[in-house]
Amino acid sequence: MNSTKDSKELKIILKTVFGLEQVLAEELKELGFKETKILNRAVEITGNWKDVYFLNLHVRCAIAVLVEIESFRFSSEEDLYKKCMKTDWTQYFSVDKTFAVKGAVFSSLFKHTQYPHLLLKDAIVDTFRDKTGERPNVNIKTPQVLFDLYIQQNDAVISLNTSGVPLYQRGYRQVAGEAPLNEVVAAGLIRLSGWDGKTDFMDVFCGSGTLLIEAGMYAAKIPSNIERTHYAFKNFANFDSALWEKIYDEANKKCSSLPCKISGSDISPDMVTKAKRNLSGVAVGRFIDVQTKSFDELEKTDDNPLTIISNPPYGERMGDEVIEMYGDLGTWMKHKMPNSECWIISSNEDALKNVGLRPDRKIRLYNGDLECSFRKYKIFEGSKKSQFEKRAGYSDSYSSSEEE
Repeated sequence: MNSTKDSKELKIILKTVFGLEQVLAEELKELGFKETKILNRAVEITGNWKDVYFLNLHVRCAIAVLVEIESFRFSSEEDLYKKCMKTDWTQYFSVDKTFAVKGAVFSSLFKHTQYPHLLLKDAIVDTFRDKTGERPNVNIKTPQVLFDLYIQQNDAVISLNTSGVPLYQRGYRQVAGEAPLNEVVAAGLIRLSGWDGKTDFMDVFCGSGTLLIEAGMYAAKIPSNIERTHYAFKNFANFDSALWEKIYDEANKKCSSLPCKISGSDISPDMVTKAKRNLSGVAVGRFIDVQTKSFDELEKTDDNPLTIISNPPYGERMGDEVIEMYGDLGTWMKHKMPNSECWIISSNEDALKNVGLRPDRKIRLYNGDLECSFRKYKIFEGSKKSQFEKRAGYSDSYSSSEEE
């Protein structure tokens, strides 16, 4: 296996969620990776093992950092196994480490999409047995080493997942809400909004505080994964602990102030307590204000520009109650939040239609398994005093900047 000191170029694939490919590519360019290739739910770059370590710590909008190690064509199930047996798998990890194989298979050659994973697993085990007389154990739930197998018809790509558990497991969350927002999605929403990290920021459905923490880390230029300690690359045979410690030591960890005001609120006292507990575990937490209030109890009284990003309840099962709440939310935005950019993510189309404001942008993406719409509402300075159309007579039409 290549040493981390080798200059050999690696093909690095950063996986993300649908809808965040472009902002991930932009983030990578900001981190110094000028050549990016956008794929389906992923972005490809080239680099070395130092870059792999750096990316796992610093990247905000990626779920995992993969390093491609093999790619080949095959003609049958038997041929796939034979091709996998040509690789010396003992170069990647030692027999005392657990491993697993995951990935995606799109091929008519297999009746069961999991079968290729079993073939690769068997090849890895058989290689160890032939070379060492021992076999490593498989651990599907919490493997120390994770291989990613991607098959498209007769083409196979095998990669090392250098992250292990998804990178949205930042390490700072002490308690979760009932429906916590994925941290990678939260970071992606912030970048999609175009927030500069200097304008005041607010979340009026803050839940356990994910958007607030991601915004604070972004504004303070602290890596979101600074509190995370577990990475799969630490279990690889070529792990360079001195190099990793150098990268970690050079990362910004402290925050003496924020360049803007970041605040949050939630109607649930229990959620606010959880948010404060999570905030207490990060360097930016003491500079972020959270209070127990409903959104309609808040009013913007200054002329400073404000960015609001919120993940309100989707509440399909709540029926008219949640639809009415979205209507109240729209009324509140246009009368109480002048000179603001308000962003809402939701999977409830009927509720979104009841906001009663024309969205400047609509972006389709996923929050977990839910297909959502992320919508921007630009509220101008005069909105508070203007006469608005009655919601009952409002025509639900959208501007030409729609992206759905």
